Amino acid sequence: MRPPIETISIIGAGAMGAAYASIFHTMDGNCVSFVAGGERYGWLAEKGLFVNGKHYRIPVMRPKDPHPPADLLIVAVKRHHLHKAIRDVKNSVGEQTIIISVMNGIESEEQIGSVYGMDRVLYAVAVGMDALKEGNTVTYTRQGKVFFGERENHLITERVKRVQALFDRAGIVYEAPPDMIRILWWKFMINVGINQASAALRAPYSVFQESRGARDLMESAMREVMALAAKTNIPLTEEDIQNWYTVLSGLSPQGKTSMLQDVEAGRKTEVEMFAGKVIELGRRYNLPTPVNQQLFETIKQIEASYLSKAG
Repeated sequence: MRPPIETISIIGAGAMGAAYASIFHTMDGNCVSFVAGGERYGWLAEKGLFVNGKHYRIPVMRPKDPHPPADLLIVAVKRHHLHKAIRDVKNSVGEQTIIISVMNGIESEEQIGSVYGMDRVLYAVAVGMDALKEGNTVTYTRQGKVFFGERENHLITERVKRVQALFDRAGIVYEAPPDMIRILWWKFMINVGINQASAALRAPYSVFQESRGARDLMESAMREVMALAAKTNIPLTEEDIQNWYTVLSGLSPQGKTSMLQDVEAGRKTEVEMFAGKVIELGRRYNLPTPVNQQLFETIKQIEASYLSKAG
């Protein structure tokens, strides 16, 4: 087996990227660094991050700065930043680098793999982290779980074992499920429901824990994904919806989805990756997607109300 993973680069210092960086830094203060350019480089280098009340000074590298490749690269950016991020991590990727994406959606692995090779990429989704970010301050009460591995994990490969060993050292909860593509679709279904419904309703998790009407909106969007998954031979079931409700019940009532945080901060959302993708697939498979069509239009109107003022 190859040596243990010793160096980790993270691109994306949002709530999730910052939370994982703090966990790795706590394990070993010399193991983790960010890749960032422009204004983000400046404020990360100058101010650092506060995560759950603790100040972290995590090293930051500019994309063009010469530096040795990382053993593990974690991609934690928004969809609309992925193309640039793939270019920016060029110096962090070497022959032995393992890449995992904790981004939303079902396509980032293939996009990264088309540039650096799927032999460097593992599939991954993070479920159940209730991280909130305001400025350079991140708080979370639930770490959640990282599902990751090869497309199929009936036999655990060496590179999966290396990441598992790192996560064990860091105290990151993980699982290597037999079928990662199904898990990607499960997380996609969750996000299509909770992210979009929360943004449209301006609602934190407490609303979905307490309100039948909010849950109905969320679930109706999810069921359109279930119907599309069946067309692609992805077996999503009623149990998958119930498993999400189990996760939801344990999240901080004051917690907010990433899309709601985007709306409240006046940032572009990932609606194209959620409702937009559902609508695209619905047309491909001749399935109606009225709930996601309405969510798409609603969220685009919300975006327009603040993006037009900003630009």
